[in-house]
Amino acid sequence: MSTPPQASPELAVLRVQIDNLDTQLLTLLNQRALVAERVGELKKREGTPFFRPDRVAQVIQKIENANPGPLKAAHVSAIWREIMSACLALESPQRVAILGPAGTFCEEAAIQYFGGAADIKYCNSFEEVFHSTAAGSAQFGVVGVENSNEGVVTRSLDMFLHTPCHVVGEVSLLIRHNLMRTTNSLDGVDVVAAHPQALAQCQGWLSKHLPHAERRPVESNAEGARLAALHPNIAGIASERAAQQYGLHIISHAIQDDAYNRTRFAIICLPHTLATPEPTGKDCTSLVVSVPNRPGAVHELLMPLSKHGVSMTRFESRPARTGQWEYYFYIDLDGHPSQPHVAKALEELRALCAFYKVLGAYPVGG
Repeated sequence: MSTPPQASPELAVLRVQIDNLDTQLLTLLNQRALVAERVGELKKREGTPFFRPDRVAQVIQKIENANPGPLKAAHVSAIWREIMSACLALESPQRVAILGPAGTFCEEAAIQYFGGAADIKYCNSFEEVFHSTAAGSAQFGVVGVENSNEGVVTRSLDMFLHTPCHVVGEVSLLIRHNLMRTTNSLDGVDVVAAHPQALAQCQGWLSKHLPHAERRPVESNAEGARLAALHPNIAGIASERAAQQYGLHIISHAIQDDAYNRTRFAIICLPHTLATPEPTGKDCTSLVVSVPNRPGAVHELLMPLSKHGVSMTRFESRPARTGQWEYYFYIDLDGHPSQPHVAKALEELRALCAFYKVLGAYPVGG
């Protein structure tokens, strides 16, 4: 066995400097953690929320503004989010329900929002995520609500009608779909397993490269990766995180048909866990409404928004399943209910509706 080359004297000196700085950093981080524990004790006595996403955003923004470089702002932001997540875990571990198993894009969104120290609860469906959050077995839930290519996640929209949970935040995640299996070859792939939306988002690539393979829809992309790890003739479509989780070869990277494919994930919780976030100046208000089934009703629904200058960023309809050709309309508005023009528009809109529910008002995700 060859011995590694000896470091030059200059490099050895720099390594000693880095070791010393690491020791100083560790000392300061533990000092921060001790203060965080005291904050947690105070919050417990006062009954205030342990997790405050607005406070996290403020701290990170302050750090980014103070950063002189050479570290990039995005890297500094990621580092501080993990520091704050680790300290929060000492105050009170936050249990977060997500679509499982390990390795889903939902998990990636949760870690991006809560940090890697969150206590993740893996669920078998978005319905279970809603139920776990509403029942209190998780403080927060993360659910997919919309994809830039395939549109809304209908199961999530339907669940918002029947849950006491509200939306307090969102994550917009750039989606990269990768084909993976136990062997590093396309030969012998009989089945491609993935979430139905992932199969749809990769249909062009699959039609060209695996035209005869069965496309098998499963509950999540990570479940497709798990099946691929068990069966050599199955390939999964999932994230790089899932490939690492299940020890799979990535046969082809980024096979999605749209290079700018994004998915929005909503952060949900019960109102007593976290109230509606304060306005930030870049907010979204989500609501679901229905109107009487008569001519001109939908047009009248939009008039208060136009009258008060409120921009609508999303408008989706879903059947009410009453058998009467009635619909629920899911609307995203630009702004926060605390703003006078938004409040006036919502007040007039509510008077026109047979059903009206604000799903949440929250900062727009990056």
